[in-house]
Amino acid sequence: MTGPLTWQSHSGEILDSAGEFDVIECEACRFKHVVPLPSPEELDAVYRQDYYSTEKPLYLERAAEDAEWWETVFSDRYDTLEELLPPTRRRLLEVGSGPGAFLAHGNKRGWRTLGVEPSHQAAEHSRSIGLEVVEEFLTPEIAGRLGQFDAIHASEVFEHLPDPRQMTSLLFDLLAPGGVACICVPNDYSPIQATLRSSGFAPWWLAPPHHLNYFDGDSLAQLLTGTGLEIVLREATFPIDLFLLMGMNYIGNDELGRRCHGMRKKLELNLAAAGRNDLKRNVYRKLAELNIGREVVVYAVKPNYGG
Repeated sequence: MTGPLTWQSHSGEILDSAGEFDVIECEACRFKHVVPLPSPEELDAVYRQDYYSTEKPLYLERAAEDAEWWETVFSDRYDTLEELLPPTRRRLLEVGSGPGAFLAHGNKRGWRTLGVEPSHQAAEHSRSIGLEVVEEFLTPEIAGRLGQFDAIHASEVFEHLPDPRQMTSLLFDLLAPGGVACICVPNDYSPIQATLRSSGFAPWWLAPPHHLNYFDGDSLAQLLTGTGLEIVLREATFPIDLFLLMGMNYIGNDELGRRCHGMRKKLELNLAAAGRNDLKRNVYRKLAELNIGREVVVYAVKPNYGG
């Protein structure tokens, strides 16, 4: 199906369809998302009980295999947060904290952390390793009980939300003046993906009803600045879909996908071991300018109007 589509307050050109869902370039939201959007009740059922057991049954096993690499990813993000904040400001909220590895890394660095996570399995694992987690979706009611934070981290969260604009407003209110938000989302409808589609690939990145929104660096930045945040840094992550252009078709092939991911890990770990982590980060910042990279990571500051 192609052409314009209107659903409730959303309207735009249909870009793709997947099952009962259409992806539109929404004129109201100014980012791509599916319609119809699932109800809160449907999402509650998916994320409280089913997500880690059904959709990500190997998550903890794979996280353990990748632990050394994940530590470098987390270190990059905390390094940036610490560069942007004075040393007295170390209170962090993670939205969608999963099994808690990012929070645990922060605790080791002296941060005071809190997670919000609706999945029972993930929240239970976090508590088992001594983390403080609120086992809920982040709603205005929950947010009103949490106070304010110096930093907020949300990785692989915004693509799942039925209303990212409401979430951005909540994060703005939860940030203390001068606080920093770090948001990571998949980078979809990218130039690499467009190139692969012209070569006959179907849009493998479409995953409704789990992925409802499809951002790139510009649309994510626009979402954040629309609430009053100021963008201070944009990075990409490794453009793993380059392997597809090189003939390594890992789509639907878990073994090959893990091999490609392993090469990506080796590249980044070798750069870190050689003392060239700064080179990696500079390359990824340049790639972000071209909208290249499998994910986009945006850091945004809440203005401190009091000076």
